Amino acid sequence: MGNNENTMQFDFSRNKKDLTKSIITEVYNALSEKGYNPVNQLVGYLLSGDPTYITNHNGARALVRKLERDEILEEVIKAYLEIK
Repeated sequence: MGNNENTMQFDFSRNKKDLTKSIITEVYNALSEKGYNPVNQLVGYLLSGDPTYITNHNGARALVRKLERDEILEEVIKAYLEIK
């Protein structure tokens, strides 16, 4: 292992954003594969909190439940408004 004298900086907000995007993309794809309208299903889940709006296909339901709904909405709004 080499000596690295530079301090590494961990950016939690960036990692959270990337994780949220990755999970929502996987859930979106799983819903599409099963023939659902992914946007409608995700909106239903976000509004109600009922995980049955999300298919179990490819573990999508378990994935989406790793995130808090308010965190998902926060990232969606930031992306919509292009806020960094």
